[in-house]
Amino acid sequence: MKRPRPALLRLAAATIAAACLALPGPGGRAAAAGPAVAETAAASPVPEPDGYRMDEYRAPVPATLSGGTVVDTQAAKALHDRGVPFVDVLPRAPRPKNLPEGTIWRPKERANIPGSLWLVDTGYGELPPVMENYLMRGLARVTGGDKSAPVVIYCQRDCWMSWNAARRAIAAGYTAVHWYPDGTEGWAEAGLPLVAAEPEPRPDE
Repeated sequence: MKRPRPALLRLAAATIAAACLALPGPGGRAAAAGPAVAETAAASPVPEPDGYRMDEYRAPVPATLSGGTVVDTQAAKALHDRGVPFVDVLPRAPRPKNLPEGTIWRPKERANIPGSLWLVDTGYGELPPVMENYLMRGLARVTGGDKSAPVVIYCQRDCWMSWNAARRAIAAGYTAVHWYPDGTEGWAEAGLPLVAAEPEPRPDE
């Protein structure tokens, strides 16, 4: 008996593989190739939590903010040009209180969007009352006490701190909260200037 030619074997294997890919998968849909499935999973949107993000703050963020408006760099620039106030909520460790006398303390430098009010450490999922008051006083200051006035809240890309702070502002009754998730990275990538910044003094400083 003659053996099948190698070319015919390869053709048969390819035909079987194609037929397998076309077979219905769960729900009656055709099965997809492995890499396509992985790509779809990686692109799955991040859901908004029911409350605040409580840990792992440097991670992919949702594309939405219930009760607020999500803005890209172009929209953020337009708001900035209109004079809408920007609030930076990036955390920065304070000077340790137990440093020996004479120790030089150099906090981490921060460059943010010009004109921003830096309300440091106000993006954590849980805030002590003194820090929540610090945030609310800052928001009232930049909006002139008008909770219907627009405000832009940001920090860095893929940082839940700004999402938390924006959500907290909405919960406090602010009705024109704009969240800029790309933050200083998106601003700089667009060729827009950043300036050296210092935070508004904390209540405990």
